[in-house]
Amino acid sequence: MSGGGRCPDCGSAELVEDSHYSQNQLVCSDCGCVVTEGVLTTTFSDEGNLREVTYSRSTGENEQVSRSQQRGLRRVRDLCRVLQLPPTFEDTAVAYYQQAHQLAGIRTARLQKKEVLAGCCVLITCRQRNWPLTMGTICTLLYADLDVFSGTYMQIVKLLGLDVPSLCLVDLVKTYCSSFKLFEASPSVPAKYVEDKEKMLSRTLQLVELADETWLVTGRHPLPVITAATFLAWQSLRPSDRLTCSLARFCKLANVDLPYPASSRLQELLAVLLRMAEQLPWLQVLKLDKRSVVKHIGDLLQHRHMLVRKAFRDGTAEMDAGEKEPQGQGQGQGLGDGDVGSSSLELPAGKRPASPALLLPPCMLKPPKRVCPIPPVSTVTGDEDISDSEIEQYLRTPQEIRDFQKAQAARQAAQSVPNPT
Repeated sequence: MSGGGRCPDCGSAELVEDSHYSQNQLVCSDCGCVVTEGVLTTTFSDEGNLREVTYSRSTGENEQVSRSQQRGLRRVRDLCRVLQLPPTFEDTAVAYYQQAHQLAGIRTARLQKKEVLAGCCVLITCRQRNWPLTMGTICTLLYADLDVFSGTYMQIVKLLGLDVPSLCLVDLVKTYCSSFKLFEASPSVPAKYVEDKEKMLSRTLQLVELADETWLVTGRHPLPVITAATFLAWQSLRPSDRLTCSLARFCKLANVDLPYPASSRLQELLAVLLRMAEQLPWLQVLKLDKRSVVKHIGDLLQHRHMLVRKAFRDGTAEMDAGEKEPQGQGQGQGLGDGDVGSSSLELPAGKRPASPALLLPPCMLKPPKRVCPIPPVSTVTGDEDISDSEIEQYLRTPQEIRDFQKAQAARQAAQSVPNPT
């Protein structure tokens, strides 16, 4: 096969390609001289003239990847394989990592931020394709701090200008509950604590939806609410054996971390359930508390929408009925005492029904206390001199001005007269 150049020894143009140990070489067919072998690149223009190209002048220089970027790319691929993501997800995450690594704000960042960059790219890819994956799962795999990870995640989304949808609450509940180690018997989990995954997930979703309807999720981190809802769902499915188990022990059995506000979210959920239990006739005769109401969560969730409207939203109608009742009594003065006592509200005369709880976010029902500024200490004694400009502010009429001028003149005249000795 003839080439585009000539042999440097004999000048022949008969150059052929010869594969020697899987390496292509150009050899002169007349004299057997090896013209080229082991050239780094094949796209530089000088190679057409059979001249070797140094690495600094070749296209390979632009493809050089630093060791930090190589570690990051390996971490991205390893995360995708551990999470069993499709190959297209891996390609997209690698592309995002390469784009982010070129940014000056990331290239000069601390090592701690560079280590979580791979997880951020994987999480962005999963969010864009509606793949249920939580930030906590990535932090657990990378042994990363959640605050550093969330800050880097928001920075990457902003710098790259990506459109990342937020994770649906239902998908978040399914993903988070799947990590609980309570669905299979093990030496660390007694048999009475093992629960069916589908039943527990279904009831947890209903409790989370209830929390969302009563403003317990708005403006808050969802994981503490989901943890509290999962704990209540798990207890309510077998209350006789699980009511004695605390939230901290439940998280330890499930092998999950206990979020700090989860105890507060648990108390708020129980308070909502107690308000709903007051509206069911067969539960009104029972003196329920935050411990015993767990046994009736199934009934409360079955009539959830009606009970929420009645406990939190229909209070204005009851108050209007209570205001109209005295007017009706005043018009019908001929009615007997027995008719007055048979009112539907069954309240003493002159008393109004109790107002229902307001359906507002907890931050509005219990606003945080603000520090009251201490007023400056006043040292006014009344003996201070009053300036003329301040006195003029109190003069209203021309007569007051003339009287003030006469008083000033008399004072000056009295001061000018020498005292007799």
